[in-house]
Amino acid sequence: MINMNEETFFEGGPAKSDLIINLLAGITILGLPFTFAAIVRALWLRYKITNKRISIDGGWFGKNKTQVSLSNIEEIRSIPRGFGSYGDMVLILNDGSKVEMKSLPLFREKQKFIEGNINKGPQISNLKVAEGFATKS
Repeated sequence: MINMNEETFFEGGPAKSDLIINLLAGITILGLPFTFAAIVRALWLRYKITNKRISIDGGWFGKNKTQVSLSNIEEIRSIPRGFGSYGDMVLILNDGSKVEMKSLPLFREKQKFIEGNINKGPQISNLKVAEGFATKS
């Protein structure tokens, strides 16, 4: 059943620059694991961000599926990658579990959208936002 009030903000895969940078790193033996991971992400990782939820299809052959309601997000942490052209984001949920979003293109724009839609909810007014993955004291 499709929710008529749900609007898609972004639907797509990881940043293309992630694949390009990691293919260049694959020239060296040390860069091969990163290259392999970037190829797997490019082939099977897909994101869908709406004003109600985030869906992530990934893993080997895209078999892992995760959905997170925006109302379950307590904190967002992000860090730029690829000279700021894309980034990684970790969503910390109300129960303490974490959901990773790797190689997200234009991640700052998506983070602002998620934060804006979380703040529309009646119950969340103490959303924590941190740059990087370390907590601030």
